[in-house]
Amino acid sequence: MIPRLPRRALPALAVLLLALPAGCTGPGGRHASGAPTTRPPLAERAAVGASPALKGFYDQRIDWTPCPDQGDGDQDEPVVQCATLKVPLDYADPGGRTIGVAVARVPAADPDTRLGSLLLNPGGPGGSGVGMARWRWKGYGPLHDHYDLVGFDPRGAGDTTPVHCLDDRTREEWTSTDDPTYDHGRILADACQARHADLLPHLGTRDSARDMDVLRGALGERKLDFLGLSYGTYLGVLYAEEFPDRTGRLVLDGAVERSTDLVHLNGEQAVAMEAEFRAFAADCAADGGSCPLGSDPATAPNRLADFLDGLKDHPLRASDGRIVTAALGWAGVIDALNDGARSFQRLRGALEPALAHGDVDELLKLADGANGREEDGRYETAADAFAAIHCADAPMAPTGQEVAGALADLAAEAPLTTRHDPGATLFAPDCRPWPYRSPERPHTVTAPGSAPILVVGSTGDPVTPYPWAQRMAAGLPHAVLLTRDGDGHIAYDKSGCVRDAVTAFLVDGRMPAAGARCSSD
Repeated sequence: MIPRLPRRALPALAVLLLALPAGCTGPGGRHASGAPTTRPPLAERAAVGASPALKGFYDQRIDWTPCPDQGDGDQDEPVVQCATLKVPLDYADPGGRTIGVAVARVPAADPDTRLGSLLLNPGGPGGSGVGMARWRWKGYGPLHDHYDLVGFDPRGAGDTTPVHCLDDRTREEWTSTDDPTYDHGRILADACQARHADLLPHLGTRDSARDMDVLRGALGERKLDFLGLSYGTYLGVLYAEEFPDRTGRLVLDGAVERSTDLVHLNGEQAVAMEAEFRAFAADCAADGGSCPLGSDPATAPNRLADFLDGLKDHPLRASDGRIVTAALGWAGVIDALNDGARSFQRLRGALEPALAHGDVDELLKLADGANGREEDGRYETAADAFAAIHCADAPMAPTGQEVAGALADLAAEAPLTTRHDPGATLFAPDCRPWPYRSPERPHTVTAPGSAPILVVGSTGDPVTPYPWAQRMAAGLPHAVLLTRDGDGHIAYDKSGCVRDAVTAFLVDGRMPAAGARCSSD
């Protein structure tokens, strides 16, 4: 991935065409046969599995109140409720310090057919599940009819022990500099250590998965039903590894799996993004000669990469006086391409004035969106959470030989999108100087004893490459892989077929047939 890109992976799911007819087919052209599973009444789903030391957390009452700043919406819309869940900072010391996990809930639209609670996570790491529930619940159509939609902010993100390491002035330099001697990893690690030394060892995904089980218990659910997108899939699969007997219906879309180290995963991601970058440039060049990259699809990708790299020696000034560097230009382009062909028109609209006459205002807007910069110059903290959570999950100690091999692979397989700073592509984030060393190790999650799990992967996903979904599904003995043929990150918002299949599984317990495939809308 391009260096220092936050990679929040928060797809826009607010507007979805949920009424499209199903097009999901398996080898037999339909969903797998079999009667839907029967769900017990909610009253019978008492909290289970709490150890004596944690029982008080599992048994706690959640005090729901209307969320602030809900606005003046339709009076027929549900009141979104907010609360705070108490959990131990350190699960090895449940009698010690506690922290509050921010939670939001949208009650099910049809109480008579309510199945329980469906937990949501939008990705990141660093994305807010509270925001997903509060502002994007309309995108989940039939799921909202039958489930309370419940989002929570994982540790380090949103309003749950938020990690804010860099001040805005430092973040501005951190995101925009092209100075090859600027030590991004060390600067961030030192700032996080200075501000959050007590939190850093307790921000890993496994701890958030344990928080998720406390939330399940406090909600009165015997099993966990979960929809995780992007990084949310890793949260879901670690939950299944920790609590296989407590899994209900889990859907993992845009799989992040950690069977190998972060250097190799970043390399695979770079190759997938290179394909999307080339597809965009070639699509532009094929448009009747009006493309600023020329009319030859074979040379257009190089022309675009040359322009972006050229900003290092010849940066351009935006109308507000800010300087657009190569780091900013690349960040804006790569982040826009996360959404695949859907983003091509917008990206072209930003690049055309920049290439034609040096007008980089729209390109700068893309970069600011990628970096979480608001119009007033303040930065969101998702990038700090991204690094803190990743580094709590991923020990980083590659040998020189491994790094050399990975760099050679990048030069051969992703020469355009990584040549600006190939080292930073591999170390994104750079956990080498991190003050906390995680006990986690790369491994294939198997979760024996779990309920069936639906894994969804997209063949042209530039953020979570399709092989990740294949490996995740292959490692889980009770998983089925649903494939979307198409580009862009996450399948749920890009395919009516996928949405129908996810709904059938979560609502009725009907799993797609093995080998099922969907097309994009």
